[in-house]
Amino acid sequence: MEDVLEVYQRPYDPKRPQVCLDEASKQLIGETRRPVPVKPGQPARVDYEYVRNGTANLFMVFEPLAGKRYVKVTDRRTKKDWARCVKELVDKRYPAAEKIVLVMDNLNTHALPSLYEAFEPSEAKRIADRIKIHYTPKHGSWLDMAEIELGILSRQCLDRRIASIDVLKREVSAWQRDRNTRVTKVNWRFTMADARVKLKRLYPSIE
Repeated sequence: MEDVLEVYQRPYDPKRPQVCLDEASKQLIGETRRPVPVKPGQPARVDYEYVRNGTANLFMVFEPLAGKRYVKVTDRRTKKDWARCVKELVDKRYPAAEKIVLVMDNLNTHALPSLYEAFEPSEAKRIADRIKIHYTPKHGSWLDMAEIELGILSRQCLDRRIASIDVLKREVSAWQRDRNTRVTKVNWRFTMADARVKLKRLYPSIE
């Protein structure tokens, strides 16, 4: 836990950007009947029946100190999908960075060996050398600020029926563009000093 909190206390450094990564799934749901739009004196009406169109995965990449986020929508959430997301992070999002400081939870796909399942060894090693991973502890995914952004995305954009992955990509892209234009950041205040007081029970007892 303190490893992640120490990262959050570092000042902004464009050569070593602090980036949080998390992912979530979204069920794709279509309508069986055309919804009735809102009218004067009458709310919008939607039939309770729906059709399931599968699921999609959303990778949230969030740089809290810069107020930037990027959401990558994929069909699945495999090791190779994570590896491709990290490659894009290295080559497209932060090509000039000396090292990307990457905070994320310890899901089994979120590991350097996943790079070797997606790319040739030399390419996997090149990508791995560009990142420094800091894992949140077990049951401590709340320490990943990308999880906060995913919660905001869910409330502001995804809390409704979305029928297809194409519509999902379009809606998420619009949300992302608006948040980045406004340079929306997270006001993170939980420090190591706070952890040692409020979460004292999690520390070993020294006698």
